[in-house]
Amino acid sequence: MTNEKTRLKRLRRLERLRGIARQSALAEAARAEATLAQVTNLEARTAALIEAYRQRRDAGTAADLHQTQQFVSGLTRIADQTAADLARAREAADARAAEAAEAERRRAAVEDRIDAARQRIARKAAENAHPAKPAGPLGTALE
Repeated sequence: MTNEKTRLKRLRRLERLRGIARQSALAEAARAEATLAQVTNLEARTAALIEAYRQRRDAGTAADLHQTQQFVSGLTRIADQTAADLARAREAADARAAEAAEAERRRAAVEDRIDAARQRIARKAAENAHPAKPAGPLGTALE
């Protein structure tokens, strides 16, 4: 019985550790999702700026038109870099979400093992408290 109780204590400690690992993984996943949201917002704003400058028709001279085109090409380079950043942020967010899911599966597996250990302890305690077979004959010799 003491082996089972010792094992249960170890499993509870392991569950606490796995819970901490799960919390860390969830925090990392949340940070990655926040970064992804920021980069997505930046990409949308950059695309809107590019479109707004492409729609402009107020260039008075060829120099103004050339300057606007250079500005738009610079914004386009920024948009291309932002798209690459977005892909990396999406990959990072997906990886962190997978790590969080794995941490939860590990914690749940330990929780299942704890439940099984508790059931074994309860079953052994019940067997010891109420033996299934009588130790000796019931009644008296006269019966």
